[in-house]
Amino acid sequence: MLDATNRSGGTATASPRAAATEFTVPVPPLRHAGLAARCSRAVLSPYARLSLLLALLAGAAACVLLFQPQRLLTHGWPPQLGGAAAAVVFGAAYGLCTVAFVPRPLLNLAAGALFGSQLGLATALAGTVLGAGVAFGLGRLLGQDALRPLLRGRWLKAADGQLSRHGFRSMLAARLFPGVPFWAANYCAAVSRMGWPAFLLATGLGSIPNTAAYAVAGARASAPTSPAFLLAMACIAVPALVGAVVAWRKRHHLRGS
Repeated sequence: MLDATNRSGGTATASPRAAATEFTVPVPPLRHAGLAARCSRAVLSPYARLSLLLALLAGAAACVLLFQPQRLLTHGWPPQLGGAAAAVVFGAAYGLCTVAFVPRPLLNLAAGALFGSQLGLATALAGTVLGAGVAFGLGRLLGQDALRPLLRGRWLKAADGQLSRHGFRSMLAARLFPGVPFWAANYCAAVSRMGWPAFLLATGLGSIPNTAAYAVAGARASAPTSPAFLLAMACIAVPALVGAVVAWRKRHHLRGS
């Protein structure tokens, strides 16, 4: 709409009302955007992710109690699976069971009893690395940001520094030492700043002796007086005894200091 006051040679100008109507830009409401941002921050917050991790672990432990995978030792492997397929399925189930806090010695015995010493060892090691990787990834993604600010004590800071600076060496010692629970080492390493390659390589190498002993014991369980079974039991008992003695001496040393 043009202003008609300057019709002869003048420049036509738009009226103020038309100009205001022409250049008015609608402003979107910011309330919904702010609410969505707050909800996303709450869902992705460290403590929300830690709660999700705890819920997943509780659900996995409940599934283990419900389905009882230890029945493989008494009832055997399903007859429809055999050979390499059975080893692959068992390795995957092994890894998931370790995430759900199933004791590895039980799974190693089952691997040896079902697949023999060699294939049982390979299957158990594959399941060990798989389960450790899954637990490490879950702990790193869902638990690290919430738990690292809680590392305030002197011993917690020292353990975190050891795992962060000397990841491979520390995890190798934890896998070789029979007194450290498998799941505890996984989640402690996840909370630290240890790298993925050092964690997985140390887990694979450090788990070989103990896993091999249990696999051989499971494979030779039908002949408990055989030299292979007795040697395997010795390889299980001696490190456990040495670890108990070392832990006892460290306990007295800490008390004295």
